[in-house]
Amino acid sequence: MFRSAALQFLPVSSPVAHPTLTVLVFSHRPEVREAVVMAIGRRPAPDLGRVRFVEAGGIAEVLAAVDAGGVDLAILDGEAQPTGGMGLSRQLKNEIDDCPPIIVTLRRRDDRWLATWSQADAVLVHPLDPLTAAETVADVLRRSAALDTAIRG
Repeated sequence: MFRSAALQFLPVSSPVAHPTLTVLVFSHRPEVREAVVMAIGRRPAPDLGRVRFVEAGGIAEVLAAVDAGGVDLAILDGEAQPTGGMGLSRQLKNEIDDCPPIIVTLRRRDDRWLATWSQADAVLVHPLDPLTAAETVADVLRRSAALDTAIRG
């Protein structure tokens, strides 16, 4: 005889339980955008949702996407032409209410000090290390979620 009372179901963590996160990646060079996407991967940390990447090759695309909302994180190429990600980061932070967190990518470690001026939340240095990139993205997304919870809560 089958007894349903004897069955116990244990909760299982599932990627479906986490919302999908939108990460905007900006660079005028497609190979830089591809390097960022590949380094971070679709799931930067087990406690976060999957990542959906939105790529932008121009400043107008970045401004439109961030202004429209729904971007959880922006990763901007500090070496982009004609306007780099550091200047764009500063513009977004000063002009967009509820601006998403921003990570700026750089080619030289010595330029990290410029990220302070750009008001970026974090910096990644090329060549991108996949472990460092995923950890940095996860940390910034967690801090942003904690801040959102504190403000709303």
